[in-house]
Amino acid sequence: MNKYILAALLFAGYNAVHAEVKLPAIFSDGMVMQQQTKANLWGTANPDKTVSVKTGWDNKAYKVKSDSEGKWALSVDTPVAGGPYTITFNDGVKSKIENILIGELWLCSGQSNMEMPMKGFKNQPIANSGTDILNSKDDNLRLFTVKRKSSFDAQTDVTGKWSEAAPASVREFSATAYYFGEILREQLNVPVGLVVAAWGGSACEAWMHSDWLKAFPAASIPQSEADIKSKNRTPTVLYNGMLKPLIGMSMRGVIWYQGEDNYNRASTYSDMFTTMINGWRKEWNQGDFPFYYCQIAPYDYSIVTEKGKEVINSAFLREQQVMAESKTENAGMAVLMDAGSEKCIHPAKKNIAGERLARLALAKTYAVSGITAESPVFKDIEIKGDTVIVSFERADMWINAGGDTFESVNFKVAGSDKVFYPAKARIERSKIYVKSENVKNPVAVRYAFENYAHGDLFCEDLPVSSFRSDNWEE
Repeated sequence: MNKYILAALLFAGYNAVHAEVKLPAIFSDGMVMQQQTKANLWGTANPDKTVSVKTGWDNKAYKVKSDSEGKWALSVDTPVAGGPYTITFNDGVKSKIENILIGELWLCSGQSNMEMPMKGFKNQPIANSGTDILNSKDDNLRLFTVKRKSSFDAQTDVTGKWSEAAPASVREFSATAYYFGEILREQLNVPVGLVVAAWGGSACEAWMHSDWLKAFPAASIPQSEADIKSKNRTPTVLYNGMLKPLIGMSMRGVIWYQGEDNYNRASTYSDMFTTMINGWRKEWNQGDFPFYYCQIAPYDYSIVTEKGKEVINSAFLREQQVMAESKTENAGMAVLMDAGSEKCIHPAKKNIAGERLARLALAKTYAVSGITAESPVFKDIEIKGDTVIVSFERADMWINAGGDTFESVNFKVAGSDKVFYPAKARIERSKIYVKSENVKNPVAVRYAFENYAHGDLFCEDLPVSSFRSDNWEE
C-alpha cells in the first residue's frame, strides 16, 4: 500500500477515535450564559468517552462520560455577571468556546410581531428604527435568532449564531426583543443575551408537545409528515423544530408575543396558553421561570368574502389573554391598547411592546423599585338606576384618559335585550360612571370590545385592556 494512503487512513482513524466534542449551535463563540446558576451544557463526543470541561472564569474542571450514543450533559457553576471568558472541552482533542459573557439570558418567542425585525417588513416600518439602529452598538448585548424550522420529528439542534449588537445585526433582529433587551442592559448594567425563536403566522398549537394538546380535541395532531398542511400552524411542528433543541438552556425567563393566529378560535386560548407555559416549565425543569407576554394589539380582522364582510371579534382573544395572566404564576401581560394599527396587523410601535415587557421583568423579576409595570384590571360593576359604575383592581393612582379629559369614548352599555349602544363614560378617581340615553335599565357594559379601538383609559401611563362585564356568546 502506498505510504501516503496508509498515512491518510491512519490519520482518519485517529480522528474517528479522537473526535472533537460537538456542541449545539446555542453553545458557541459570543454566547451569553445565565449568571449565578448551575448552567446546563450538553453535546456529543465518541461513545463511552470521558469529556473534560474547564470553565475559564474559575478554572474549575468537570468530567462527564458520554453514553453509548456519544451524548453527554452536565451543569457548571456560573459566577456574577462579567466576561469575556472561555470554556475548554477535551475528549482527547481540545476545543474551546470563546468570548463568553455571563449575564441575563432570555428566550423570545411567538409569531410575526415577535419575529418582525428592526428594519420592519416591506411597506411596514418600525417607528424610529433608523435612529435606534444607528445607536445600537453594544458589545454586551448579544443576539441569537433561531432559523425557521418546521418538523414532524423532534430535532436536536437549531441553526443560528451569536452576534454582538451593532447596526448590521440589530437591523435584522426582532424589534420587540431588541427594545426589551436594550432596556435591561441600561437598567441592570450587566450583559444580556436574547434568543429569538419565532415564526410569523404561527399558532399557539404549533409550539406545543402532542401530549399537552390531548385536552384540546380541535387540535389536529399530525401522525405523519403528510399530515403537515401548514409549516407554522400545524400542531407540534415548531415545538419539534425550533423549541425542543433549546429546552434545558439555563436562562432567566421568556417573553412571548403571539395570539393573532388564534383570534378565530379564542374560546380555548386561555387554557391552551397556560397549558403551553406549564409544559415549557416542566420540560425546562427550572421552576416557574418568569413568563411575560404581549396582549395582541387592536387591529381590524374583518374579512371580506363573496357573502359580504365577515367579522370575528378579536377582543375575545384579548379577554382570554387577560384570563391567562390570572391563571399563571410568575407571569405578566403587557397591554397594547394604545399601540395598535387599524389596517396593519404589525403595529409600528414595537418600542412600546419591548418597553412594557422590560418593565414587567424589571419590576417583577429584578425587583427594581419605582417602576409601574402592571395595567389596571376590570374588577366589577355596580348598577344605580340608568348608570353603570365600573371598578378596577391595580388602580392605586386612579384612572385617567391619557390627557386633560376625564371621559372615554370607548364604552357601550346594554339592557336585557343584549343590544349594545354607545355610552358616555365619566371618570371619577378609580371608578367610571357609564350611561346611555338608549338604555334606561342597563345590565352590562363593554369597553373597547372591538377588533380595533384606540384605548383611552390608563393608570399612570399603562393602558387598560378591553373588557366586558357580560359573558354573552356571539
